[in-house]
Amino acid sequence: MVIEQLEYNDDDTVLEAYVAYQETETKKPLVLVAHDWSGRRELACQAAERMAAMGYVGFALDMYGKGVLGSDDDTQGNAALMNPFFSDRLLLRKRITAALIAGRGIPQVDAARVAAMGYCFGGLCALELARSGADVLGVVSIHGILAADAVANQPITAKVLCLHGHDDPMVKPDQVLAFETEMTDAGVDWQLHAYGNTMHAFTNPAANNPAFGTVYSDIAERRSSQSLANFLEEIF
Repeated sequence: MVIEQLEYNDDDTVLEAYVAYQETETKKPLVLVAHDWSGRRELACQAAERMAAMGYVGFALDMYGKGVLGSDDDTQGNAALMNPFFSDRLLLRKRITAALIAGRGIPQVDAARVAAMGYCFGGLCALELARSGADVLGVVSIHGILAADAVANQPITAKVLCLHGHDDPMVKPDQVLAFETEMTDAGVDWQLHAYGNTMHAFTNPAANNPAFGTVYSDIAERRSSQSLANFLEEIF
């Protein structure tokens, strides 16, 4: 497996992606991996490597800037990093579009076959890429925030998969219903898999804070991984 650090830019902001792929002569589909609110850290990089093991180019993108990272236990610091993008969806869309452009430029990538996935805040990033009308085949939100805001959407051409913990206190049933209505009204090919007795961050083995609503679930992680693999196989 080839691992590369790739610098790219969003205007004057220098960003750094973690890119993983298997060395072959054929071009491969690209899977953008958007990180959680703590930045492009180990979990996103490991997900990029899993995409590479599946035969894709994994591109763990950077929403915050090269070297700008939070930590697992700094909720205030992580929120300070995320909130400018959460409150300004046009800024968020512009930043993730910069990653899409950079990823498509990788020589090993088949630029016609691109998907985006993300965890928590990254799930929202993937959904906003779809809402921007980006020319990607599919997006996947994994325990992501589903709520739209007042920013106008472009026609959504991507297929959409959401993998959601039913007991996630950050994404309550009314938010789920609003999302389902939004996708249906937009004519999107969408799926939402809800896992019972499952909270936020269920794919993160370090998540163990029931009071905050973040708890790892081995069975939900395995089920969601299979759903993700099936979805990528279908769209590619």
